[in-house]
Parts: sequence; C-alpha cells; structure tokens
Amino acid sequence: MSQSPQVDPAKLAAAKAAVALVEDGMRLGLGTGSTASVMVRELAARVQAEGLSLRCAATSRATAELAESLGLRIESLDDIGWLDMTIDGADEVDPDLHLIKGGGAAHLREKIVAAASDRMVVIADPGKVVETLGAFPLPVEVLEFGFETTRKLIRRALEGLELGEHDILQRLKGSDPVVTDEGNLILDLHLEVIPDPSGLARALSCIPGVVEHGLFLGMCDLAIIGREDGSVIELARNDIDADMLAQEGE
Repeated sequence: MSQSPQVDPAKLAAAKAAVALVEDGMRLGLGTGSTASVMVRELAARVQAEGLSLRCAATSRATAELAESLGLRIESLDDIGWLDMTIDGADEVDPDLHLIKGGGAAHLREKIVAAASDRMVVIADPGKVVETLGAFPLPVEVLEFGFETTRKLIRRALEGLELGEHDILQRLKGSDPVVTDEGNLILDLHLEVIPDPSGLARALSCIPGVVEHGLFLGMCDLAIIGREDGSVIELARNDIDADMLAQEGE
C-alpha cells in the first residue's frame, strides 16, 4: 500500500504526522479532499502494518469509498456516538486557526463530524496558511428550493457587513450544478478578504435556505503544516506564525 511518487511531499508529511497521533482503539473522523485522501491512505497502511483496531466515520461518500477500499472500517457517526479525533484538510488557515473549508463540497458533513470530536486536527501545506481568510472562495451550501432568493439574501447580508460587491457564483462541474451528498447546491462567495469571520458566520447562519457555510471558527485544535522537505510544523490554536509559513508557501 505504498504512496504514489506523484503525492505532494508537503501533504504527505502532514498526513504522516497526523496519522502518527492515532492510537489503537480510537474513534476517528476522516476528512475529505486531496490532503485528506493522502491521510486515509497513510492510515490504512498503518492499520495494516500494526493491526490497529479503529472505528471511523467518513465526511463524504468519496472518503468512505476510498477508506473501505483500503480495508478501513467505516461506520455511521450515530453508530459510533462520539469521536476521539477528526483529521481533515483545509482550504485556508488563519493565525487563530480559523478555517475556510468546502472546496470538496463536503463542509456540512465535515463540520458535523468535527463538532462531534474531542479534537480536530487539520493537515495542510504552507500555501494554505493566510494572514486573513477570504482569498479562497467561501463555500455556502444552500437548498435548491428558493435558490435565487437565498442568493439575494446572501448578497444583502454582505452589503450589510460592508463587504462590497463580490461574485456569488453557483459551483458547477462542467455545465452541471455541483450537488452535495445531502442533495444541496453550492454557492461560492468570492470575497477576497473576510475582516470579520465571526460576523459573517452569524449573518449567513441566519439566512433561510443556507444549510451551512464553510467558516470553521474555533474548531481546529491543532494544525500540522507539511513542508516540501518532509518536515512539519505543529501549531496549537493561537500559536501560528502566518508570515513565516506564507513565505514558505511562495
């Protein structure tokens, strides 16, 4: 079960460091996305090598299918009940370990699983570390019913927060709408910068039709940032040096 040589070394380093935190008997949440998929493969390799007994909840159908194909035991979150740790990727990480997630259209399930965990560990490469959230488009999962009305309400909320005129685009795959595992649609908010993530999170959560947004605030306990040379930096909440890491990502 060896890794492909095409795997990004920074992602691989972060994944290996996170998997090293796993202990026999743990209940784990498995994230979604390119970095999380590297982690799943590393986890499966360790389980096979050491005979670990784990109970895992997946944050998407794609992750569940990958994990099961590699021999990991996947159960529903409700059957497991509570998780010791969730390991997931992120699209952006700021100095307070606040996150933007949802590039893989799985942030609803990812947030539920993270909230049901004693500890959330995020794995990323230095390019995901930012001083201020917002350069990555903020995903918002919305109901199909009243889709355009919900988009208008989101725009009003942005205007109320003085975020100016920005694109609010439906996510497509080719010419077809992206549909989440829960049967909902995705709007991507191209904001460039989010000066008040907490205020935006509250405003979005109050809009009928918004199922969940991709702001993960105060949920990440540890960020493991992999480097191209195979080393990692482990950062607890409020202990991240964004300037240093941003330079490494250039």
